[in-house]
Amino acid sequence: MTSTSPLPGMDAQTLNATRPTKSFDVKNPKNLEALKKVGQDFEAQFLSQMLGHMFDGIKTNKLFGGGQGEDMYKSLMVEEYGKSIAKAGGIGVADQVVRSVMLQFQEANQK
Repeated sequence: MTSTSPLPGMDAQTLNATRPTKSFDVKNPKNLEALKKVGQDFEAQFLSQMLGHMFDGIKTNKLFGGGQGEDMYKSLMVEEYGKSIAKAGGIGVADQVVRSVMLQFQEANQK
């Protein structure tokens, strides 16, 4: 049987299982705060990945730094930069995630 799923490796049944159900109330402040937190976490991860690529091109001064330790701490620093930027308002990714999820749940509640 051929899968009609738009995502490779996911069949239609698995995709339908991930769709929103009526059990999530977007008007509940607790649910809305949790959704905003997930959006902010997603944006922080996205920003960390983008910033990581920016910092990859920076050469370290061998006299005062370098090595595996600096690489490890640089990745932790970049991750914290992403979290800080997202917490301060970010670039709008979190807002779009929240809007998209809320619309999907509102549509599911109307059916």
